[in-house]
Amino acid sequence: MKKMILAAVAASLVAAPTMAAPYDQHRSSTVVRHTPGKTVVVKRDVRKTNYRAWRKGQRFDHRYARNYRVVNNWQAYRGRHLYAPPRGYHWVRSGNDAVLVALAGSLIGAVVAGAFN
Repeated sequence: MKKMILAAVAASLVAAPTMAAPYDQHRSSTVVRHTPGKTVVVKRDVRKTNYRAWRKGQRFDHRYARNYRVVNNWQAYRGRHLYAPPRGYHWVRSGNDAVLVALAGSLIGAVVAGAFN
């Protein structure tokens, strides 16, 4: 009896990784719209990306930034707490946040949450 139980446990440990679904960041969705006399089927591939909440002192990687853009006209956002970047830094946009990033090393100097709302 013990051998059967041990064999069952061993088989379940070996089979578990093969049966578990991998974390897939790619999925597709199908949208069907019915109108009188016409049916429209739209298939979309949706790719989930892992966006980050940035913090001072982290390294900035633009691949994890939503809506990444370099902000050249920081003066237009002065009322939203953006200031002149110190020498060697520039402002970038990540989603609705403004991130002050060092040009050499990509270290984050400051984060202004909600600067672009």
